Amino acid sequence: MKVLIVDDHPIVLSGCRALLAEAGDMIMLEARNAAMAQDVFAAHKPDVAVIDINLPDVSGFELARRIMVREPRARIIMFSMNDDPMFAAQAIEGGAKGYVSKSDDPQTFLDAIREVHAGRHSLPQDMAQKIAFLRNQGDSVVLSTREREVLRLLAKGKSMSEIAALINVSYKTVATTCSALRAKFSARTPMQLIRIAVEQKIV
Repeated sequence: MKVLIVDDHPIVLSGCRALLAEAGDMIMLEARNAAMAQDVFAAHKPDVAVIDINLPDVSGFELARRIMVREPRARIIMFSMNDDPMFAAQAIEGGAKGYVSKSDDPQTFLDAIREVHAGRHSLPQDMAQKIAFLRNQGDSVVLSTREREVLRLLAKGKSMSEIAALINVSYKTVATTCSALRAKFSARTPMQLIRIAVEQKIV
């Protein structure tokens, strides 16, 4: 089984390399950013892709979206330091087949890869329960993958023109997305929007 690990931290990649080699049934491919990951995915067609949410160019959510546009049957696991159910819910709603926290047991990581490779979803039971609870909260703000990505880039200080270039959409699309975000959060200005998003740990 070919497994693509997308992460920009050398120590994480080294740990995954050792773990997958020890597993015996996995061959590891690797990439350190979204652009490289898209090239590796196109060239080697991995059976499973494990994608870190926080990448240096665009987010793992955006990378997963781009991969699935080209390969709708791609089997993707989102990988993060954050065990917040909002991130896990976003991953599953965006088409990922699993979500793994970097603080999980290594065996859980390997089990998730095998489950997703077999065509099943992999989500820890406690995380699934948290997501179900989150969805039952009527006042929770639900963001699309694009809205979350635009918000993340705004928080990094990117202008709307820069965001449009990074996520390959028009300036008008970014402006419309920003307006929708301000409406969802009842924010009057972009700075107020970013402050609210940071306070609620959305970015």
